Order: sequence, then structure tokens, then C-alpha cells
Amino acid sequence: MLGETILNVDDEKLIRWSLREELSKDGFNILEADTIKRCYAVLREHDPDLMILDQLLPDGTGIDVLYHVQTGKNILPVIMLTAIDRSDVAVQAMKLGVFDYVTKPVNMEELRIVIGKALEATRLRRQVAHFLKEQEKTFGFCGMIGSSPPMKKVFHDITKIAQSGGTTVLITGESGTGKELAAKALHFLSERREKPLMMVNISALPETLIESELFGHEKGAFTDAKTQKKGIFELADGGTIFLDEIGDISPKVQVKLLRVVEQKTFQRIGGVSDITVDVRIIAATNQSLEERICQGSFRADLYYRLNVANIHMPPLRERGDDILMLAEYFVQEFNMTFHKRFKDLTGETKQMFLTYQWPGNIRELKNVLERAILLGDGELVSPKDIEFSDIHKPQMSTSPRDMEIGQNSYSLYDLEKQALRRALEQAGYNQSKAARLLRISRDTLRYRMKKYGLNQHCD
Repeated sequence: MLGETILNVDDEKLIRWSLREELSKDGFNILEADTIKRCYAVLREHDPDLMILDQLLPDGTGIDVLYHVQTGKNILPVIMLTAIDRSDVAVQAMKLGVFDYVTKPVNMEELRIVIGKALEATRLRRQVAHFLKEQEKTFGFCGMIGSSPPMKKVFHDITKIAQSGGTTVLITGESGTGKELAAKALHFLSERREKPLMMVNISALPETLIESELFGHEKGAFTDAKTQKKGIFELADGGTIFLDEIGDISPKVQVKLLRVVEQKTFQRIGGVSDITVDVRIIAATNQSLEERICQGSFRADLYYRLNVANIHMPPLRERGDDILMLAEYFVQEFNMTFHKRFKDLTGETKQMFLTYQWPGNIRELKNVLERAILLGDGELVSPKDIEFSDIHKPQMSTSPRDMEIGQNSYSLYDLEKQALRRALEQAGYNQSKAARLLRISRDTLRYRMKKYGLNQHCD
């Protein structure tokens, strides 16, 4: 809260002085205006976080200012002050988006509480604006880079599901495939975008603390509960809660979570009153919840309630040329971080990346390139700069006798086209079988066949 700027618009000098003295003690920067004209001049020159606005001004009313603020570039929360307790003015002000309405003489403690809530709204709004601006800098979708068929399906599904405000979502996929990015996209593309997004990694929390973190506790509920604590579900009210690694949640907490999903109510630990919340729940897992159900460690009813809408994040090895798009992005990112001037990968490195299985998915790709850019020199990332952590560097399956790399011989384009042709021939032009031979998805195979102009008979 410290350091944020408040514009106080009031024609009474004593009121301006009083608020300046009190709010400056709290660390706020105070701007002032005694007329609407001066208010507009301040707004042109500054970008305050909050406005405290008097209803009656020498050259108009606070309602006039609200019209200007809500339709201009300075969209910010407004707290209306007035010495006249008129419900019709209050209703009109609320319709124009005033955050709250406080009567004079001002109770400073009440005003401080209202200011705190209003500034939280400003922070959330700016968080959304910053997120969207950052995504525009990438060549992907809400921070996710790719144009392969599997990722196009992911983008389509996220766009559709985001519009269904309260539907629970289960995001599945291997570790490192971008499940957290998908959850953020679902939130920021939804109508809940200006409300909280709370991220919880279940596996990172000790089992003894999970229930308290999610649902809160009352004072004295257990030995260390010295004060009342709100849980993440309360803090996320109106917004979204993302539960990562949902497969690791204990059976006891599963029961309580099921009630929240079904009824939107819960009780704090040690509490007796039901608390109702409006949250969208997005869960994610890299495990097979179906197998955990068979093992008796995950409730089937909770699984079905979470899996109303499903988004599957494909492994990197099934995303084809997305690997090179992501590599290009990370090269530029680490160039900036480490002040290097790498322009691209060599052809051999690209082929290595396309044939490697990427067991750690995007996270592994990022780590591999971070190390390569940090320790390497030059303009091209070569195979000598690459170090895989888990398995040996991939080798080309084509023998040197069949294909030799070098001037006046086969290019990377030729190698890949020939690999596709041979797989199709070996599979009798059965695309599903050919995809399995190449260890890629059928959609990726069809995408590459189209790219290289290979029809069903490989003419």
C-alpha cells in the first residue's frame, strides 16, 4: 500500500488539509484539486491509483467527474464524499462505477478500510493489464507458443471454456508441459479476470497444513492457531483457484474439497458456520487419476466433479516444429539475460532437438538452452553447446551410407521428408501406424505430410 498515489478532489481547504495530514502518515502520495477543471488537469499529468471525490464542487458535481473518469483513459476506483445523505445520488454514483460512498464528517478508520479495498481493486486491474501486455510481446497465445495441431486444439478449448465462468476444469499432461500457463489463460480470458487468481501447489505443502491453507482456521482451533486465518478459498472469492498436483491431496481434504465443488460452502478448521464462496476451481495433475481411483487413493466422485471440462497439454515430443519456435523464443530471452548475441540454432542442432524425446518437456528445453547460452559463445547454438541431463544425445537413425551430410548432399529438409516417406511406406500408408513408428501424434504426422507435400501415396 505504501507509496501509492491518491487524488483528493474537494473545494474545502480544511478537508483537503485534514486528509493530506492523515493519509500522508500512512505513506500515500497525495495530489489535490479544488475544482473539476483542476481535477482534469491533474489526471492528464498523473496516473493516480485512487480518487477521493467530493459530490459538490464549484464548477459542477462529482457525478460529472465520474462520467469523465469512467469513459476516459484514467480508469480508477473512486470513493465519493458528501455532506448530503441522498440515496438518489448514491444510486446514480454506484451505477457510474463509484467504488464506495462515504458521508461527511469523515471517519478516518472507516475511510482507511475503504481505501485499502479500493486499492486492491486497482492492483488487480493493473495485474490484468500487465499480463495481457506481456503476452502481446510473444508470438503465441496467452504466453503459450505454438502452431502445431495439438496446441491449436488447446488454444481453442481454452478460449471456449474460459467463457463458461464457473465450470470446473481439469488440466492434464506430463510435468513441464505448461499446465500453469493454461490455468492463467483460463482465468485472464474469463469474466473473473479482475478478481484474484490463487495458485496452490498441493505437493509443496506439508500434509498437516493443506487443510488450513485451503480453508483457514479459527483462533484456538489447534495449538499454533493464535489468530483467525482466512484460507485460500476465501481469499479467492469471486475469482479462480488453481490446485496443481491435485493427485497428491489427502483423502481427508478430498472430502472437504468435494463439498466446496458441489455446494460452494465450507467451514474453517474449528469453525461452526458455513462460508459461501464463488470461485472457479481449476485442478491439474501429471498423474493418472483413473489409476489412483483404482488404487483407492482418489475419490471417484471428486474426479468426476473436477473433470467437467478437460484440457490436455500435449508432450513436447508430439508438437513438431513448435520445438524450434520455443527454442527461438528461449534463445532471445537468454540473450537478453546473459547479454549474448546468438541468432539461431545450427541445422544439426535443430535436427537433434526434433528427434530428442524431451522427457522434461518445455521445462527441460528451457533449461538446456539457458545453459547453452550462458556458457556458449558465437552466433549459432551448435551441438557442442547442448547437454541433455537424463538420456544420451539422440542419434540420426539413417545410416551414413544412405545419407551423407555436407555440401551438395542432403539438407535437413531432405532428411525429414525422407524419414516421413520411409515411415509411411513401412506402415503401408497407414497414418496411425506411421505416426507410432516416428513416435509423433497422428495430427503432427498429417501436419508434416502437408508441409512437405506428401500425399497418401507419397508421390
